[in-house]
Amino acid sequence: MSAPATVAAVDFQQLFNHPCVRQFNVVSRHIFSLLHVCHTADMGMHHYQCDDPSCNHLHQQYHCCGNRHCPNCGGLKKEQWIENLTAQLFPTGYYHVVFSVPHEFNSLTMGNRTQMYKLLFDAASATLLQFGKDPDHLGATCGITMVLHTWGQDLVFHPHVHCIVSGGGIKENQWVAAKRSNDKFLFPVNAMKLVYKGIYLAKLRKLLSKGKLQTEGMDIDKAIKKAGYKKWNVYAKSPFGSVSSVIEYLGRYTHKTAITRHRIAGITEHSVTFNYKDYADNSRQKQMTLSKQEFLRRFELHFLPRGFVKIRHYGFLQNHGKAQRLNAVRKNMDLQPLPPIVKIPVAQRMLEQYGKDMSLCPKCEKGRLILVAVVYAKQLPPSFSKQRKADTKEQLHNKASP
Repeated sequence: MSAPATVAAVDFQQLFNHPCVRQFNVVSRHIFSLLHVCHTADMGMHHYQCDDPSCNHLHQQYHCCGNRHCPNCGGLKKEQWIENLTAQLFPTGYYHVVFSVPHEFNSLTMGNRTQMYKLLFDAASATLLQFGKDPDHLGATCGITMVLHTWGQDLVFHPHVHCIVSGGGIKENQWVAAKRSNDKFLFPVNAMKLVYKGIYLAKLRKLLSKGKLQTEGMDIDKAIKKAGYKKWNVYAKSPFGSVSSVIEYLGRYTHKTAITRHRIAGITEHSVTFNYKDYADNSRQKQMTLSKQEFLRRFELHFLPRGFVKIRHYGFLQNHGKAQRLNAVRKNMDLQPLPPIVKIPVAQRMLEQYGKDMSLCPKCEKGRLILVAVVYAKQLPPSFSKQRKADTKEQLHNKASP
């Protein structure tokens, strides 16, 4: 059913150079241009030569684009990030909670992504922290890691946050054990739904009253009224079985892009077919075929605003003063202090994770690759720095235009 990985990889990357890309805004066009040339000669390369005289094989290692929306990049960054967070976890149960936004606010969110994504983070974290500090539930500050996703499996716009929440918490540098260690839920879900809806709508109205959102052409009062009558989606799973299962989950979700080539079943001259789970039909595996233009339109919906942080920490995991706070609690628990963060080189990471020795000649598999030259990207018009300046100038010009 799936096309060969090599064919899908080449065809998938060529998609990002489709003529319809020119219809997108300047920032999206720049992202698509990076995704199109990732791991190609246009990105530049490292030239290596085998040091075995009987081989002397010349090897090129193409540079990656490093863009967070790229389906090819992010794997090694993910591993480093997971290892850093693992060291901060306490021996307690961890829960998976998902907060969604009603579709009535999709248009408002798409037109105000930075503010509305932040609102989602703020409302979801405030809900969890409020329940955590309630003595009936925990009576302490829990630790929360949140990851923003904006897509469904069919690539439609569906903003939501995945949360990993500690069952226990911290109060005055003392560890408070989970009260529901044998239960299958962290906090009452129906109560969380009501509190989350109230906090979200209150914060939304505040943003609107201050004129912080673009609402031209939208009937916001109608959307708020309609959403207010609905039950909001707060999905809570059973607790993770162990810390290792938490890490496994994080590995799947933290640095994930809207779709990767492994889900691409076929690409023709005019269309793209991909695999997806239909959650409305008992999570059955299905296929969807879209025109290339529609596929790229949906893919572009999930580009994040420049500089927006999609992974955030709250409660005792918030970044401000985290090391001192965690070490104080660990000391009271007779645990070792947090280990220093060690950045593992890419070559060592590849060897440990995948058993691939990047210094070994791929031809003779005996000699070692010696770096002889570095070629930097020259064929991306304009260069990255000039592109950033051009992006900014165009955005300022458009903002100033009547």
